[in-house]
Amino acid sequence: MSQSIPVSWSTVDVRLSETSVQVDKLSNHDLILRCQTGLRPDRVAFAELMRRFQTQVDRVLYHLAPDWADRADLAQEVWIRVYRNVNRLQEPAKFRGWLSRIATNLFYDELRKRKRVVSPLSLDAPRAVEDGEMDWEIAGDTPGPEEELTTREFYEQLRSAIADLPEVFRTTIVLREIEGMAYEEIAEITGVSLGTVKSRIARARSRLQTQLQNYLDS
Repeated sequence: MSQSIPVSWSTVDVRLSETSVQVDKLSNHDLILRCQTGLRPDRVAFAELMRRFQTQVDRVLYHLAPDWADRADLAQEVWIRVYRNVNRLQEPAKFRGWLSRIATNLFYDELRKRKRVVSPLSLDAPRAVEDGEMDWEIAGDTPGPEEELTTREFYEQLRSAIADLPEVFRTTIVLREIEGMAYEEIAEITGVSLGTVKSRIARARSRLQTQLQNYLDS
């Protein structure tokens, strides 16, 4: 009869602790490779992956569905899909774009189920940058009295302008201006050509700039 080696709970805790320390020190690339080892991702490694990228998921869903009360449930579903499919990701370097694609696709899946028009995403005031593109800045929580009325009016105009954008334009604006993704990444996520991505972003910016011109000039 073979002799079993007793393993105490303290020993297990130490091993888990060591694993936790190890994954904390891994690069994103190596962490994803760790999650791809085995039939299912290592729980400690996957928890670290969630910790590092949860903000990205929350940000994408917030800007696509700012008024949805169940965004936390959608975020949870995103990670369920990641857990089930991370082994299919062939290039760990593209995890960030792959994650945004899962979140975006989940949003549109849910939107189709609800069969209703979602409220427009809430973006902050655009500004001009050196390359001529539009950027988005986080507005202060407590604007000055003289700015409050103008800011409120601007947001009303911005919501109206974005409401007029087709959903594909809205998606590309979020991925480009909020996520800061390259055109090539957006093309891969949305499944369209690079030229189509550039065209959609240019047309979306043109529409927004035209409708918000009075505010951009002030």
